[in-house]
Amino acid sequence: MINLNIEKTLGFISKEKVFAYEAQAKAAQEALENGTGKGNDFLGWLHLPSSITKEHLADLKATAQTLRDNCEVVVVAGIGGSYLGARAVIEALSDSFTWLHDKKTAPVILYAGHNIGEDYLYELTRYLADKKFGVINISKSGTTTETALAFRLLKKQCEDQRGKDMAKKVIVAITDAKKGAARVTADNEGYKSFIIPDNVGGRFSVLTPVGLLPIAVAGFDIDKLVAGATVMEKACGKDVPFAQNPAAIYAATRNELYRNGKKIEILVNFNPKLHYVSEWWKQLYGESEGKENKGIFPAAVDFSTDLHSMGQWIQEGERTIYETVISVEKTNHKLEVPTDAQNLDGLNFLAGKRVDEVNKMAELGTQLAHVDGGVPNIRIVIPALNEESIGGLLYFFEKACGISGYILGVNPFDQPGVEAYKKNMFALLNKPGYEEESKAIRARL
Repeated sequence: MINLNIEKTLGFISKEKVFAYEAQAKAAQEALENGTGKGNDFLGWLHLPSSITKEHLADLKATAQTLRDNCEVVVVAGIGGSYLGARAVIEALSDSFTWLHDKKTAPVILYAGHNIGEDYLYELTRYLADKKFGVINISKSGTTTETALAFRLLKKQCEDQRGKDMAKKVIVAITDAKKGAARVTADNEGYKSFIIPDNVGGRFSVLTPVGLLPIAVAGFDIDKLVAGATVMEKACGKDVPFAQNPAAIYAATRNELYRNGKKIEILVNFNPKLHYVSEWWKQLYGESEGKENKGIFPAAVDFSTDLHSMGQWIQEGERTIYETVISVEKTNHKLEVPTDAQNLDGLNFLAGKRVDEVNKMAELGTQLAHVDGGVPNIRIVIPALNEESIGGLLYFFEKACGISGYILGVNPFDQPGVEAYKKNMFALLNKPGYEEESKAIRARL
């Protein structure tokens, strides 16, 4: 499903040092399997792919079809892990210009609740004003400010435009099984709902209804996505030898690089469709490992685009970085460089070559240049941009994250630091119950 290559790190660290992590990686795997490590109440993702039933997938696909039949646009309302996984898959698999096509085979998927931009929300509601739209509201609590605010606006607009009966049909809640504002709203309004499992955190939730329903609405095969993840679940299993386990090797390599002063990991792609996979990955690793004044800083670039902006810093800046490159083996389409009689751009030497060959040589040339410049490179090759490969890639990163976090010595499944800004924001907005905090914080301004 994927090929992991760490050879271009070995001029900076040794294979022996990487393989010296075998015992730690094994202990981390056992802690995950046995539920004995930190954050063990959030391990529901670990065997999620292999536990998803055909009945559950059928229910998701039926609900997706209802939205597809009744909506020109579906807005996914969520923030962080409640939308990034779905967006990563949808953007990776979509025609880049589908939204421009006259004949659409699936609703346009838009996103809200991931910011508090007034102009963004105004422009979204204006765009939806003459559209048959529906909403997938994703929130375990229903009170996350960004998402709750967006959903309040969208719910009212949907009811006003389409009527209460149709709104009930095209608004779907993905939330807690029993409690929270979103659950109460869904029950009171009679919305179709799906459950966010209590033991799956947001950034690990892409293979729950959080990710699967929007992906199905967008027209992609969630059976194949889950199948790809299931293959990777087995390939990264606790009984797979360390040397053959890509998740364990990746976790060990990045920890050894970190201990050798490589504090920043840059996730690189040479395919623009992978941009939101990088955004999802940044949250997964940043929120999982950035604790106790420890953790590799996750950054991302889109090459070759960013070679013309960040390339100089990567080549010759402070040597605290390494790169992990996602390479796609085969493209889905074929396009050759044409011959030009005048050859003013000097590109006739490329005539007849596939555009992807040019891209692959840019990738190889960049790797060689960056390694020569003091930047270790990890390479991850996936066969193609399809559901199976993306499902496998996402699970690979999740499993490696769990192992890596335990090797680092942190709880990879909580995010206590995320609450700090919320407390300050609520105090500044005079939210009931935050009176004392409001006085204290305003005294500091």
